[in-house]
Amino acid sequence: VVQLVQSGGGSVQAGGSLRLSCTASGYTHSAISMAWFRQAPRTGREGVAAISAGDTTYYADSVKDRFTISRDKTKMSLYLEMHNLRPEDSAMYYCASGFMGTGDRLWEKNYSYWGQGTQVTVSS
Repeated sequence: VVQLVQSGGGSVQAGGSLRLSCTASGYTHSAISMAWFRQAPRTGREGVAAISAGDTTYYADSVKDRFTISRDKTKMSLYLEMHNLRPEDSAMYYCASGFMGTGDRLWEKNYSYWGQGTQVTVSS
């Protein structure tokens, strides 16, 4: 059974930084596509960043040059470094895996497994 366990997040002032982590279990190999999504109250889940099995990265325009997705395959861990945070970045953040193999890597319907979510709050 695939499980994704998240850690990190919290509250910061605008301009600050945070790091999110996600550890996957239940996979027999480390070459998996993963992604980060976020969901603010009363909005849909938005793709933030993704990384392919071959380590190609993808970012939403809203976070380019501020967020960095990375992974440690030896630890089956995924990370999201967030810098220069803005109040509009406030949301529940989720890691995802189980990419269906085609289409938009930042579309939630293309992922099968989800972490439990972690809150990020940025105050102005």
